[in-house]
Amino acid sequence: MKNNEYPLYEVQPFSSIKEMIELAVRDAGDKIAYKYKDGEEIKEVTFSKFVDTVTALGAFLNKEELSDKHIACIGANSYNWIVAYMTALRSKGVFVPIDKEMPGNDIINILKDSETSVVFYDAKYEELFKSHADELTNIKYFIGFDRLDNEGRFRSFHWALATGQTLDREAFLAEESNPDELKLLVYTSGTTGASKGVMLSEHNLVSSVYYGLMVSTVYDTGLSLLPYHHTYEAVSDILVSFHHHSTLCINESLTAILKNLVIYKPSYVYVVPAIAESIYKRIMRNIRKEGMEEQFNAMVEKSNELRAQGIDKRHDYFGFIHQQFGGKLKKIVCGGAPIRPEVAKFFDDIGFDLINGYGITECSPLVCANHDMYNDFRTVGIKLPCIEWRIDEPNDEGIGEICVKGDIVMMGYYKKPELTAEVLKDGWFYTGDYGYINENDQLVISGRKKNVIVLNNGKNVYPEEIEGYIQDIEYVNEVVVSGEKDEDGNESSLTAEVFLEEKKTPAEVLKNIKAACVELPIYKQISKVIIRDSEFPKTSSNKIKRFIKETTETVAGKINEYKK
Repeated sequence: MKNNEYPLYEVQPFSSIKEMIELAVRDAGDKIAYKYKDGEEIKEVTFSKFVDTVTALGAFLNKEELSDKHIACIGANSYNWIVAYMTALRSKGVFVPIDKEMPGNDIINILKDSETSVVFYDAKYEELFKSHADELTNIKYFIGFDRLDNEGRFRSFHWALATGQTLDREAFLAEESNPDELKLLVYTSGTTGASKGVMLSEHNLVSSVYYGLMVSTVYDTGLSLLPYHHTYEAVSDILVSFHHHSTLCINESLTAILKNLVIYKPSYVYVVPAIAESIYKRIMRNIRKEGMEEQFNAMVEKSNELRAQGIDKRHDYFGFIHQQFGGKLKKIVCGGAPIRPEVAKFFDDIGFDLINGYGITECSPLVCANHDMYNDFRTVGIKLPCIEWRIDEPNDEGIGEICVKGDIVMMGYYKKPELTAEVLKDGWFYTGDYGYINENDQLVISGRKKNVIVLNNGKNVYPEEIEGYIQDIEYVNEVVVSGEKDEDGNESSLTAEVFLEEKKTPAEVLKNIKAACVELPIYKQISKVIIRDSEFPKTSSNKIKRFIKETTETVAGKINEYKK
């Protein structure tokens, strides 16, 4: 059966965030919406209680004439962050999530550029805001999640909520947004270049949630792991889970993931490839450490033989792994970058559906995802029903720039019409990503346009492809492939810069890379290795920032070295 013969999921229609919230109260008011830790205690909040809190905060903002303004938020993942987020979406205002890992000057510049009037924040940013308060004259209140009292413009979140609880909420509840006007203003923290304010409308957000759920559903309980300021988490997880009436459990830090998987026992999680890769390597490392690799591989082979006969014993065979994830995990949604097929196959082999998708902030963010019943992890899946897509100027292999048109495409970049015009042409958004569409109308990603290496022989090399092969080397934690320039300044060969799990000589690494990449044509072979003494710098969404090198050892080798 082909992918387009599988039915799409039925999803409750809704046209606004206001309606989405009203449906949740009507249909799931007594159900648990959120779980989170308060010290050692696990707090549970129903949908009705959550919405009551949202409307109280909304009543406060309305009274202070802030509910139709730009409302910023910066801080770690928390229940209060979600309250501020959903209040802003429900209001006539615009929500501005800020990357908590940005340098201080960038945070201040975003608050200025976004014309923010009120900002919710964690305590760690108070000193920064106080030292720049005179510059931020447009901000009426700085509302601290952790503050216990009020001090001038610096106010307590608990005071704002308590005030709202005493107010008439009718004025806030009567607020209506224009679905085609700005609702979410997201400053990207890309791997290259300066931040840009991506303008997303309420219609963009509603379309991403509604049509995304048609392609790939979620289940009863999720554990939210990724930074809330990122659209992948804020829209594809928080809003999707809310509209599906799932219980979302809040993971407070990366170090708490393993513990929280056991505590909350989620049925689904959203991750980025770096997290999936890390989990995969950790499990395999433990299996090898216990001397069980041969036994594990035999179990996988036997399990797959039974699956071919319609018998699924994966939970029986690999229950010792499932218990590390809480015992109820069914689905791992992976986005942000393509996942290596080997990693996806591993999770599939042991009984987890790893669903890979593709998105970009400018597309709210979801463009496509694998159908749950037709999961081809060599691809990033089928397009959302609300869009068109095409490949611009494909080469002989069908690879070109991915272009998208439809309900999820952004309004443009905030106050940057020239930059908007560069990527939005006749309604088509030029993503900057390269790929092709296969015979089943599934998208395959090749790499970023900015990362393409053009060799002096005219060949185009997508470094992400080669990096996937190198990542399969057990001790390689991180890798970036780049072009090596010759004396004329042309890129004539390829270099692999690596961060390793264990100490190796550059010659050893190069030999192993040659073996890992043996299937690739000669122009895609690595001729030089650079070993780093620290991890690559990364964005807050765990993507490597390319073109930054801090190295300790190098070795050059010939293209045909180790060729047998």
